Amino acid sequence: MACTSVVGLQWGDEAKGKIVDLLTDHHDIVVRYNGGANAGHTVVCEGRTFKLSLLPTGVIRPHIRSVIANGVVVYPPRFLEEVAGLRKAGVPVGENLVVSDHAHVIFPYHLAEEQLSEQGSSGAIGTTGRGIGPSYADKAGRIAAVRIGELLQPEHLRERLEPIVARKNRLLRALSPEAQKFDLDLGGSLLSGMVRVRAAQPDPLHFDVDDLCREYAAYGEQMRPHITDTTQLLHEALRHKKRILFEAAQGSLLDVDHGTYPYVTSSNSTVAGVWTGSGVPARRLTRIIGVIKAYSTRVGRGPFPTELNDGKEGIGERIRRTGREYGTVTGRPRRCGWFDAVAVRYSAAINDVDELALMLLDVLSEVSEIMICTGYRLKGELIDTFPTDAYVLEQCEPVYEKLPGWGTDLSTARRVSDLPAHARRYVDRLSELLQRPVTIVSVGPDRSQTIQCS
Repeated sequence: MACTSVVGLQWGDEAKGKIVDLLTDHHDIVVRYNGGANAGHTVVCEGRTFKLSLLPTGVIRPHIRSVIANGVVVYPPRFLEEVAGLRKAGVPVGENLVVSDHAHVIFPYHLAEEQLSEQGSSGAIGTTGRGIGPSYADKAGRIAAVRIGELLQPEHLRERLEPIVARKNRLLRALSPEAQKFDLDLGGSLLSGMVRVRAAQPDPLHFDVDDLCREYAAYGEQMRPHITDTTQLLHEALRHKKRILFEAAQGSLLDVDHGTYPYVTSSNSTVAGVWTGSGVPARRLTRIIGVIKAYSTRVGRGPFPTELNDGKEGIGERIRRTGREYGTVTGRPRRCGWFDAVAVRYSAAINDVDELALMLLDVLSEVSEIMICTGYRLKGELIDTFPTDAYVLEQCEPVYEKLPGWGTDLSTARRVSDLPAHARRYVDRLSELLQRPVTIVSVGPDRSQTIQCS
């Protein structure tokens, strides 16, 4: 029996989707255990590109069972929209996709709450505004949360939502005393997608409990064939020696407990999330693969010691263009910088990864000199440990080691021996600094553009 976890070791967007896709055929079940529809995965398969934000990457392989487990927060319109999009593209989606009845529901008021908090506060942290944080907050608070299974019981749903909606309407009025200045995406139907709603309309931040009950009970009926007790399903799979692949959303440096707080996500995006997010004990894992980019990126606010702020013609912008570093979900340009070995060594240890998958090495092919951050200087003192406190990290200056570039296109490389000497040196140096073997090197988005190092 093999249980594998694929986890990002940076601030997300490490191209985990490609690694999950590569491993899917060697497993029976693929499980998404954290996050929501703010986590974009792009998978290129046989010349076709699939962009997913909520569904597990394994869903494009119909013979694989794909699971959205209890640790995920689910926005039903997005779930149905992604399913419909895959079916339209010719990908069969049926009983191969299941969602936990214990996963929590994102409602339109969660989107409004998050966006008002971001727009109206000097302490905004740069979220996607998809309602993820408020939904997790309600889950932890226990009073105002609804689970997916409750959508299947309309009368019960009505009883649950009545006090919740009244509470949320009061909260939204308090957050927005001058509502007309806000411009919000408050969600939409399956057909219309995200509908732009301006706060100047009559009572745009007032939600009607009857309307929400009808809408979400209808979503529940459409989702009914997919809803089940996924924890029981996974334990049954373990008893039958099935191979399970766990897919993390976001990156480890965004983990709510171990990331650069408060500029983090609202769930455990490390391997720690497997146990709570799926019900499968972590000791069942037999292989943990840490996914890293050959450089660093970050979306939204937060400290980023190796960020390249060198202008429109600088290396940072060149990396962004070459690597197509724009958010899969939001389209926001990602901040780009050199590889930070201090940060990744920390996240590799937190996850206790067995091996590394190095992605987007080809993006650096046109860079003549490449920097690796090997330490920080903090108030004049040299340190090699990673401070997760955002205030402290903001004061850290990177200490760099310089390596020569290779100046050669890598997209056709299929073996380690195909890589130029300087590219092999870069790979080896990262392995040395992180004290883990690099077993996979990606030199392009397609499945075929992958080097198996061992």
